[in-house]
Amino acid sequence: MKIATFNINGIKARLGALLEWLDEARPDVALLQEIKSVDAAFPRQDIEDRGYEVALHGQKSFNGVAILSRFPLEDIQRGLPGDDGDDHARWIEATVVGKARALRLCGLYLPNGNPAPGPKFDYKLAWMERLRVRAQELLAAEQPALLGGDFNVIPQDEDAARPDAWRKDALARPESRAAFRRIVNLGYTDAFRARHPEPGQYTFWDYQAGARRRNDGIRIDHMLLTPQAADLLRDTGIDAHLRDREKPSDHVPLWVDLDLDG
Repeated sequence: MKIATFNINGIKARLGALLEWLDEARPDVALLQEIKSVDAAFPRQDIEDRGYEVALHGQKSFNGVAILSRFPLEDIQRGLPGDDGDDHARWIEATVVGKARALRLCGLYLPNGNPAPGPKFDYKLAWMERLRVRAQELLAAEQPALLGGDFNVIPQDEDAARPDAWRKDALARPESRAAFRRIVNLGYTDAFRARHPEPGQYTFWDYQAGARRRNDGIRIDHMLLTPQAADLLRDTGIDAHLRDREKPSDHVPLWVDLDLDG
């Protein structure tokens, strides 16, 4: 089963690019972030016509996450537990069943946190602690599970073309990196790095200053796998070529192939 994550940076602006990618890449499941749309305005029919079930957690003008699946979705939950007052649409999870195994999918759009320090950075770190708690619960279930999305974290210097330029940014501050490590160190596998330790592999390039042309990027979109899911990993990659097309998102898809049929 091919599972992808893609921050599309606005479903209205990128619908054509999204549909083109779905037709070409044909992921079985796509986790979307920053749809920037309420559920009622989401172009559901265009996607359902391609054989996908759609689960949404939308929000007007910003945030918003979705799961698109060629397989039935079960037990859909919206919103990261731990703060009933948090109204940001940043988390959606569901179970998808392959021919032989089920997988718990968690799609997330982690807060950016800038400017840091400040209230937005405090919110980011608090959100990451809630994520750690949920990640621990998923591990305790001892079932295949995947945390995928835009984490807004540059885990290591190797994940940025110019690491010194990001030292004071919320994406690479020591507190953000430490919070990310606390989640991974629970027992998760960074799927992409498990197969691709080489430098120069990014999922985001700024629109300004020819960043894509110079490969001046960062890796902030991740898929973390429980041990049971990591055992099923067959392949993973980044569809970097999408960034070179007309009116692209500033992110590109990251995907994994898991054996849920054996």
